[in-house]
This record gives sequence, structure tokens and C-alpha cells, in this order.
Amino acid sequence: MRRIITITLAVLLALCLAVTAFADKATKEEVIAKVKEATTMITNKGRDAAFREINNQEGKFVWKDTYVFVIDLQGTIVARAFQQQAIGKNWMKWQDKSDPPKQPVQMMVDVAKDKGEGWVEYMYPKPGEDTPSKKISYVSKVPGQNLLVGAGIYE
Repeated sequence: MRRIITITLAVLLALCLAVTAFADKATKEEVIAKVKEATTMITNKGRDAAFREINNQEGKFVWKDTYVFVIDLQGTIVARAFQQQAIGKNWMKWQDKSDPPKQPVQMMVDVAKDKGEGWVEYMYPKPGEDTPSKKISYVSKVPGQNLLVGAGIYE
């Protein structure tokens, strides 16, 4: 009887941990909603106010395991909460660790210019990690501006 109780408790604990881990991952729907919210903020409140919020690691554009970023259409990162040393640097030619390597920022810019919005798949480290993981990012062009807003999820 003890063995059954122990096994049952272990299974319940494992299920609770799995649900908690799953709850901590952003969904595609959340990513799209946050990108649209940031795009609206840039349009309505201006770049300075929006970028302050997007750059804030404790702000509303950082949630679960992801964050919003903004890139101009020449490939320069203009706002992001993590690795802020990248802000102001052009990443257009940056290549990921895919085989063969991809140029994710170029792909994002192309999607924003050609379609206005869409998903881009590439390899990128999760915040706080060095090893790249598969990431898909939703990007959307800011209407009337030379900017795209994006956020991604890790698979």
C-alpha cells in the first residue's frame, strides 16, 4: 500500500512540475498579442516612451521565457530588454548556428517589408544561456515607420 501511495504522489508531483514548466512558456498567441501591443504603443505614445518600456527587464514586454524587441529595417537593434549592449548595433549580416547558417535579422526585415508580418525560424540562445535553441519569432512592421517589432518562443 505504501508503494502505491508513493508512486501516486510521485506521479502527481511530476504532473504538477510539468504543468508549471508548461505555464512558464510563452505561447504563439501571447507573442502575437505582445507584438501588436508594442506596435500600438510605438504608434500612439512615440518611440521614446515605447522603447523605455520595451527595454525594461521588469516591464510588461518581458514575460515568461521571452521578450519584445525592435529592429529598424536596416537591421539595427533599437530596443530590447536583454543583451542591451546590442542596442545600436547592426545585425543584418549576423548568422545563427543552423546548418546551413541563416541570417535571421535579414529574414525578419524581409518578412516585414514583403508581407508586413509573419514568423521566422532560427537558432538563438535563451536568456541567460549560451547554447542556441530553436526559436521562432513573430515580426510585424510598424505602420508608417522604418521599424519592425518582434518576439519569439523557443521550441
